[in-house]
Amino acid sequence: MSRRLTVLMPFHTPFYAPLAAGVALGHFAEAGLDITAVPAAVFGKAPMSALLDGDIQISLGGLMRSFDLAGRTGRIVVHFAEVCSRNGFFLLGRAPRPDFTWRDLVGKTVISFAEAPTPWQCMLTVLRRNGIDPERVRIERELPAPEAIAAFRAGRGDFLEQPQPAVERLIAAGAGHLVASMGEATGPVPFTSYMTTPEFLEREPEIVLRFTRAVYRTQRWLAGHGAPEIAKAIEPAFADTEPPLLERAVARYLAQGTWARDPLLRRAGYHYLEQILLAGAFIDQHQRYEELVNTDFARRVMAEGRVG
Repeated sequence: MSRRLTVLMPFHTPFYAPLAAGVALGHFAEAGLDITAVPAAVFGKAPMSALLDGDIQISLGGLMRSFDLAGRTGRIVVHFAEVCSRNGFFLLGRAPRPDFTWRDLVGKTVISFAEAPTPWQCMLTVLRRNGIDPERVRIERELPAPEAIAAFRAGRGDFLEQPQPAVERLIAAGAGHLVASMGEATGPVPFTSYMTTPEFLEREPEIVLRFTRAVYRTQRWLAGHGAPEIAKAIEPAFADTEPPLLERAVARYLAQGTWARDPLLRRAGYHYLEQILLAGAFIDQHQRYEELVNTDFARRVMAEGRVG
């Protein structure tokens, strides 16, 4: 009998194509899992709250949420499979800037992404790495994405930071011009992973193992296919995005190596993200890798080589 699970996405974007692809291609179903992928806004609760309240068992989410939770409350939410290995956001300007440098942001206003802190934290790191004091850039994070996009189109701000498909839609309309990929600028980082509670890991390890097998199978499929095939596979999950825009969004994500090729969330990436969050004062203390990351399931499925 198939096990039903609702898996939350922090927001609705093809950045999370690996989840949509795993469902559409039947990889979860073949592992005996009936997965419903739901954006947090539709579910009505943030992923971390839904996990802690027992409404769901597994969610996509950023490690920064677990860093924050552990630091504030001592509670632990564990990440067991890496999904997105790059920042999925892009920086748009009002006009083409073929010779863009990060110094172009000095004295300017960037309308950033309000729904999550990691894009903002990565921006701070990129600015500092390029010798720019973030205090010299006005970064606004007050507006939810639809309002931020509308404000930019209406003339507010100089730059806009958003994920896909908003980026392709703005470019196609001539309302924005791509000046930088935050994924390329930030470098490899475990931006998004599957997370669950320690209690669920202990209570139902077989479910987590089967889930991770399906994740790995999807990762290998993604690594072996191009944007047209991937976009076609995930199209049912993104019916609100025109197919040509969806394909371009997928192609851009593919080109920068956005999606993890295996589920192992490695120590080096963990510490890089932790340093980003510490430098940006989002957190003020270290957390042990072994507390927030469980690699047992990833290592087991990779050793099995059962990618189908």
